[in-house]
Amino acid sequence: MATEDQLVEYPINGVLDLHTFPPSEVKSLVLEYLEACRERGIYQVRIIHGKGTGTLRRTVHALLDRNPAVIRYWHEGGSGGSWGATIVRLKEKKVPSRD
Repeated sequence: MATEDQLVEYPINGVLDLHTFPPSEVKSLVLEYLEACRERGIYQVRIIHGKGTGTLRRTVHALLDRNPAVIRYWHEGGSGGSWGATIVRLKEKKVPSRD
């Protein structure tokens, strides 16, 4: 089990599964993960929050509603998780020119 002093490296690949994290970490985790994706040129992200009671989904959607880097988001359709996952489209990160 990891302590607070130990950092757990999570792959930045455009898929964030929230099942493995405590609810108290969701807010900072989602925001940091989306920014890390933008830094790596990943502009479409899948956030897996599960179906459950919908509390985690509502929390994620509230974060997305307030994030200026989010263009739009929607529930994943078909066999990919339906309303247990949300797809997020992010604004591209502007790279400063070296002129």
